[in-house]
Amino acid sequence: MDDLARQIRESILRISHHSGHGHIPTCFSVIEMLCAVYGTMRHDPKNPRWKDRDILILSKGHAALGLYCTLAHFGYFPVEDVYAFGAFGSAFGCHADRFKVPGVELSTGSLGHGIGVAVGMAVGFKMSGTTRRVHVIVGDGEANEGTVWEALMVAANMSLANLTVLFDNNRSQSRCLPIDDPEAKFSAFGFDVSSVDGHDTDAIARALKANSDRPRAIIANTTKGSGCPTLAADMFAWHRRSPNAAELNALLGELR
Repeated sequence: MDDLARQIRESILRISHHSGHGHIPTCFSVIEMLCAVYGTMRHDPKNPRWKDRDILILSKGHAALGLYCTLAHFGYFPVEDVYAFGAFGSAFGCHADRFKVPGVELSTGSLGHGIGVAVGMAVGFKMSGTTRRVHVIVGDGEANEGTVWEALMVAANMSLANLTVLFDNNRSQSRCLPIDDPEAKFSAFGFDVSSVDGHDTDAIARALKANSDRPRAIIANTTKGSGCPTLAADMFAWHRRSPNAAELNALLGELR
């Protein structure tokens, strides 16, 4: 992994251990996507409400700690602030609140809703004639929600070329209702689709920069817990766990 992604993963591990909270495997699966988006889109950490900024919505809101740590490493606030994660009265809740954390564009947590708001924003930007873009990260488990596919139909019908859906294909629904062949499904809904290694920041960035006259879907093939073999090998057991001191040291030692 690249150095920035490794630093963000280290912050996630340390903060999860400190707080006793955090969905570490699902956070780890989106880190390169977050790095690629914030590395390519228009935004200003010193002016989070800049009127010409592009938008990133984390629809799979349970990966909030991954978003917080990424925002911190991109300069929105000190990483030390995020150590209040999950504490009583903290701005850094287990699901992000747009009214409390700079850089958070939408309060998410109820799965399936973030993409609908993203489509609505893209419609608004298109109607106003702005060049602003909207990016939304959607989980494969979240895609069991019908609202996801309803939003995709609207996006395709309105030719929202300013919208990019990043689909976190980490197979978290393998024990329930998996979304097989997401490339074919997004194509059938009228999206311009590309498939990439979801842990290759450069590959994701190249896909983000591609031009299209249709809404785009980037199928990011990822692994829950990527970066730590222990997490990846037992992703369901670690779904809601935080590491104790010994486990923290072991997991930090696995990061490369």
